[in-house]
Amino acid sequence: MNYLLLIRTDTGAEPYRAEDDNIEDWVAELEKSGRRADGDRLRPIEEAKTVRLRQGRLDVTDGPFAEAKEWVAGYDILECDSIDEAVGIAAKHPMARFGRIEVREIWKWE
Repeated sequence: MNYLLLIRTDTGAEPYRAEDDNIEDWVAELEKSGRRADGDRLRPIEEAKTVRLRQGRLDVTDGPFAEAKEWVAGYDILECDSIDEAVGIAAKHPMARFGRIEVREIWKWE
């Protein structure tokens, strides 16, 4: 099964410390094990566009969908046997300390 990790910022998390950011080790370990299918950072929210179609009218606005202090900073896609395994892997991601990680199973179209 595939799981999406939404990597989010969190104003209540411990302060970011570059010397504690072991993302390269986390990625290398998962790629070696074959559990990581994809992942990357996202460009800053200031560069985002929100797209809506309402009554046939296209509405494109700058920025994220909602005003928030917290935002999605990146993503990872894991290949795991269970959500518990995906949660265990997410717990080792540095953003589990510096932000928060939402883990969701990818729901394939049948």
